[in-house]
Amino acid sequence: MPIGYCCLVLHAHLPFVRHPEYADCLEEHWLYEALTETYLPLLEVMEGWRRDNVDFRLTISLSPSLVTMLSDGLLQERYARHIARLIELAEKEVVRTRLTPELQSLARHYLERFTACRTAYEERYQRNLVAAFRSFLDSGNLEIMTCPATHGFLPLLQHQPTTVRAQVRTAVDFHIEQFGAPPPGIWNSECGYYPGLDRILAEAGLRYFFVDAHGLLFASERPKYGVFAPVFCPGGVAAFGRDLWSSHAVWSTESGYPGDPAYREFYRDIGFDLEFDYIAPYIHESGLRIATGMKYHRITGKVALGEKAIYDLNEAGRRVEEHASDFVAKRELQLRHLASLMDRPPLVTSPYDAELFGHWWYEGTGFVDRVMRRLCAAPDVIEPVTPSQYLTMYPVNQVVQPNYSSWGSGGHAEVWLDESNQWIYPNLHAAADRMIAMARRYQRVAQGKLRRALNQMARELLLAQSSDWAFIMKRGTVVDYAVRRTNEHLQNFDTLYHQIFSLNIDDQFLARLEERHRIFPNLQFELYAEEPHA
Repeated sequence: MPIGYCCLVLHAHLPFVRHPEYADCLEEHWLYEALTETYLPLLEVMEGWRRDNVDFRLTISLSPSLVTMLSDGLLQERYARHIARLIELAEKEVVRTRLTPELQSLARHYLERFTACRTAYEERYQRNLVAAFRSFLDSGNLEIMTCPATHGFLPLLQHQPTTVRAQVRTAVDFHIEQFGAPPPGIWNSECGYYPGLDRILAEAGLRYFFVDAHGLLFASERPKYGVFAPVFCPGGVAAFGRDLWSSHAVWSTESGYPGDPAYREFYRDIGFDLEFDYIAPYIHESGLRIATGMKYHRITGKVALGEKAIYDLNEAGRRVEEHASDFVAKRELQLRHLASLMDRPPLVTSPYDAELFGHWWYEGTGFVDRVMRRLCAAPDVIEPVTPSQYLTMYPVNQVVQPNYSSWGSGGHAEVWLDESNQWIYPNLHAAADRMIAMARRYQRVAQGKLRRALNQMARELLLAQSSDWAFIMKRGTVVDYAVRRTNEHLQNFDTLYHQIFSLNIDDQFLARLEERHRIFPNLQFELYAEEPHA
């Protein structure tokens, strides 16, 4: 028996962004960057584990919006063109940097990296990354969860339980369609939880979810084992608490591993550095400079971007080895101490955004690789485990009511509800009330075009509820886009509502929405006619 267990959890999510009306949509680049820097490298890491007979255990949530985009033919074709352009740029960079060996070495690295991505995407996976992830699910090494349908922040929807239920049930049904079985658990968007949500999750057949540490430590009764064992909620669903120590080691901007001076600098990119005429074919068609993913500098320290030193791949690789070793060694010390205080092997639950690894922290997928290999090399010390495995081994756990919480700044809801974004909620709630009323009115009679319109109303509502829009407004990044998306979905919803109410549904308008917002093809509006069980 090991001294303890480690549950590594990656939350993979992007908002649904698909714009066939534009030849080159800036926001679609979020997907292209994540494919090149996170999802394909992560699959490469898992392929390496499988090749080397590493009996790994990893848990990942694949959000319905991300799965939809990964499976979309238009976006697949656009990514293929995107990676081809990057390869062309890298080839030019190998030539341009020929008199600067340090830079040419990096240009060759990117050329190899981009080429490997294209080979994996086109040849190994035939553009089907969902099937690629599913293959590791089928082997028993990867546990795949879902998350609310469009990543809605459920604590701010709780006064309308029917719409919370719709977010959860839509996600569960979609997961079954994609993976052939119900999801074992759910990553509640932004780790958001409120008392009573567990009952809705239980209704949907989910076994577990995750909360931030204070969600458990300030529960109705302090858990006997803190966050180092799951608890059962009154609704019967297990809650796993986030370990702050292992989280701090990766997330902290001041002392976390990703801030090491040897690692690649995220914010300096040749898309901004090089002459416009040279780089123009590889940035946005409007001439707006954007990141290409080719970055030649390291973090260096607290110096201006223009003073950053050249990135050294070998030095960064050594730091990855050191940090992975440090992470595992500290988990061992942590677990040995905890084991002396508990009547069972303690569990460290370490959840992270998947996109942190590879995208924000370029060396991050290598870190995950080294950590998992170390854990699997000494399973009698720390054994990697999935939540379902742990619950099978230890089915008896304390029953408490977790506290209202999230993993956002402040620990509650202020990221998604402040002066920058509060205007959206009265509109979202009013639309949800209308959706519920229409669903109950037409649930037994809707057919043909009327059914399609009601289903599209439900899609537009779900898309408007995405937590990503409020988050962007709070962060102040692409605020115009987030505002536009929220208003667009609400306006589409209202137009459909009035068309149905007046018995005058516009065929072309409806068909256009169905084509543009191709998500949840089997969505049934009747979900909004149901009431969650008390």
